[in-house]
Amino acid sequence: MYKKQSFTMTYKIIPMLLLFGLFSFATNPINSHKYVVSKLETATFNTITKEKINTIYNNLDVNNFTLPKSESFAEAFKGFYQLKEKGILQKDILTLIDFSLSSKKQRLWVIDLKNNIILFQSLVAHGRNSGNEFAGKFSNNPQSYQSSLGFYATGETYYGKHGYSLRLDGLEKEINNNARKRAIVIHGADYVSENFIKQNGRLGRSLGCPSLPMNISKEIIDTIKNKSGLFVYHP
Repeated sequence: MYKKQSFTMTYKIIPMLLLFGLFSFATNPINSHKYVVSKLETATFNTITKEKINTIYNNLDVNNFTLPKSESFAEAFKGFYQLKEKGILQKDILTLIDFSLSSKKQRLWVIDLKNNIILFQSLVAHGRNSGNEFAGKFSNNPQSYQSSLGFYATGETYYGKHGYSLRLDGLEKEINNNARKRAIVIHGADYVSENFIKQNGRLGRSLGCPSLPMNISKEIIDTIKNKSGLFVYHP
């Protein structure tokens, strides 16, 4: 009798759980970049996004620079598009860092998506505990001295121990949301240079900050400050 009653109750509860699960799934969509880019968009949105990505990427004015890899650009653009729609980002400027590339390569791009042009391409450092020439380890933890991946909103500028610097707000829980606490900022550094690469066989490394060459850091910071998008990519 007990087993039969238990079975009957289970039989009635299962459809309710399934219905609740579908409701939760619809209202809390899973994210393709863990927390930012929603997979559960409409077919129309996905189609438009793919078309936009292909159109923008294939028609980017490289401005004497080189294109980022299409896969890193696609990930960056999808997240940027949604963050801009939500009002989290205010500028049509996307900064893309591709940490799958060697630190000897210019693996940072600043892209003006309004005018479809690459404004800057630059060397950029990764954290000392993320790797040597290549970055392969990433962390959101204080004192890890590793870089953090994912989407950021650029914040305000200030003058600190590294000179003119730009604060970053990590937008992804457990991925980079400790950026402020860790003092992960954009700043210039002497170890980010072609001379350092020639002498050491790789770029210098930071304590987790995406450090830039001294001669161009201020210009890049002034271009991307105050609510533009930054995406740090690694496959």
